[in-house]
Amino acid sequence: QVHLVESGGGLVQTGGSLRLSCAASGSVFDIGVMKWYRQAPGAQRELVAGITSRGSTNYANSVKGRFTISRDNAKNTVYLQMNSLKPEDTAVYYCNAESRLRPSDYWGQGTQVTVSS
Repeated sequence: QVHLVESGGGLVQTGGSLRLSCAASGSVFDIGVMKWYRQAPGAQRELVAGITSRGSTNYANSVKGRFTISRDNAKNTVYLQMNSLKPEDTAVYYCNAESRLRPSDYWGQGTQVTVSS
């Protein structure tokens, strides 16, 4: 079992920055790709960014050039640096870790990001 804990959310003005962290504990050997998702009120959960254990990344078009995902395998932590934030980035951000051994992924509890205009 893997336990994911997010931190770093909060309230920021348009154009500001936040850095989210997601620390994994437990059976971390089971973790493959790590991702950040977000869910705005009334909307479906959407993929924001993902990173493999070797550092290959992918981003949603809406955040390319503004967000950067990174990973510290020694600390079992994934980060999401969010710059030039917009009100439409307001959502609960969730950390996700793909399981190499199980059919289901691991999820964190979510952290709220609110961008005021």
